[in-house]
Formats: sequence, C-alpha cells, structure tokens
Amino acid sequence: MPAQELQKQLDTLREQLEQNPPLSEVEREDLRVLMEQIESEIKLENATQDASIADGVNQAVDRFELEHPAIAGTLRNIVQSLVSMGI
Repeated sequence: MPAQELQKQLDTLREQLEQNPPLSEVEREDLRVLMEQIESEIKLENATQDASIADGVNQAVDRFELEHPAIAGTLRNIVQSLVSMGI
C-alpha cells in the first residue's frame, strides 16, 4: 500500500512538472534524478532500502518550498510515503 501511495505522489509531481513551472534546467534535472531514485526504490520495495533518498527528498522540499509550494507539498507527501515504507 505505501508503494502505491508513493507512486501516486510521483505521478502528481510529474503532472506538476508538465505544467512547466518556472524552474531552471538544474532544478528540473535534480527533480528528475530524485524521481528516478524513488522509482528504483519502489521497484525494490522490500529489498535493500536507501535512507539517503528520504534525505534527498527533504533537501528538495527545503529548496522548492518558497518559490514552488505545490511541488514542495508533493515532495512532503513523498517523504511521508517513504517513511511509511520504512525508508
């Protein structure tokens, strides 16, 4: 169940990025890499879990919180899903 919620949040984040918010290429690339890491974690769900992914998402929340609150909110939901998965 937590993996399904996490996938739903990733889909929401993708939809937000498709709306072309004013992000720099570096910010877009950082989010893309982060989403790929989370996708990998979903695939491994019960295998070795990397706690640094949650740290990376938390850093992204801090980075986007002021200028892109919707993206930051989605990232917070992703953190909650990762915590629910024990990551």
